[in-house]
Amino acid sequence: MTAVTRTTADAASAAPSGPAPDQGGRRLPRTLHPVAWWVWALALATAVSRTDNPLLLFLVLAVLGYVVTARRTEAPWARGFKYYLYLALTVVTIRVLFRAVFATGITPHDHFLFSLPHIPTPDWYAGIKIGGPVSLEALLSSATDGLRLACMLCCIGAANTLANPKRALRVLPGALYELGVAVTVAISVAPQLVQSVQRVTRARKLRAGRTNGMKALRGIVVPVLEDALERSLRLAAAMDSRGYGRAGTATHRSRRVTGALMLLGMCGLCAGAYGLLDATAPAFLGLPAMSAGAVLCVAGLRLGGRRVTRTTYRPDPWRLPEWAVAGSGVLSAVLLFSNLGYDPAQLNPTYYPLTWPGLPLVPTAAILLAGTAGFLAPLPSPARRADAS
Repeated sequence: MTAVTRTTADAASAAPSGPAPDQGGRRLPRTLHPVAWWVWALALATAVSRTDNPLLLFLVLAVLGYVVTARRTEAPWARGFKYYLYLALTVVTIRVLFRAVFATGITPHDHFLFSLPHIPTPDWYAGIKIGGPVSLEALLSSATDGLRLACMLCCIGAANTLANPKRALRVLPGALYELGVAVTVAISVAPQLVQSVQRVTRARKLRAGRTNGMKALRGIVVPVLEDALERSLRLAAAMDSRGYGRAGTATHRSRRVTGALMLLGMCGLCAGAYGLLDATAPAFLGLPAMSAGAVLCVAGLRLGGRRVTRTTYRPDPWRLPEWAVAGSGVLSAVLLFSNLGYDPAQLNPTYYPLTWPGLPLVPTAAILLAGTAGFLAPLPSPARRADAS
């Protein structure tokens, strides 16, 4: 046995099965479970949908920026959060421009800013004016509406930046495996495009190419599309070689039963949600219908999962940090929807008349609670660049 063989054998025998501790006895940093980041981000987006207060919305953006900066990996696609910020700024700008162009008129108490040329519209287009006077209240109201949508987009961008969507595929139920593959490919487009843009831009700088103007844009778009197509073909070939999309061993009868259970279960969930939101709905359309729908969906997932047999190499653990991060986001959404300890009107301030919005204590604390994910999550290891990408 050579020295290299002995060294390799000794290293393999000494390697632990779990996360390896360093020389000081501490465990190496690890990447948080991707589902925990998605639960946190979606819960925070749900909390954002509850408010139009610009102060709270800016606080959400600050929390997202802090968490992304503190807990993102060194993968190239993990630097893509700034592109979501650009998209958010574009959304706000478009919303303000639409409100300015399609004016709804102003009142004598509004603060007049400027007036656009008025374009006459036909009678069947009554109720909408193109051009005319624009007030400060109208622009601020439209900017706040756009800011709320921008915060939701940034929440999704934070999840894409912090979590690897391909790893989330491994924890889906077997019945949703093929659907999960399609969803994973779909939500992986944005990180892959960010990585392609960065790679093409870096290559152009090394070749002393033009980096500004329309010619530079044309020189970037074509290589990025070509790279995206090539990566898609490689992904499709890899998925085909690993047996994705196979029919499995399920019979036609079991597939029909699974489809019926899932369809009835989804109908029950929809009826239950309607019953809980509408106070005038019958009692059986509330919690009983939702419980029955959930039971039918679980039965369909269990039955459909029997035809998919798969194993997972080194599954991602779900430990206390995952519970803490996901719980901080969910608790933030619950506090904003509970209306406890604050006036609900403070979440949606009015601009008619124009007044400075207040900063309610409980919603502010709820959003800051979501920001605790920045130090509750484990610090990702710089050595996991290849695993994250």
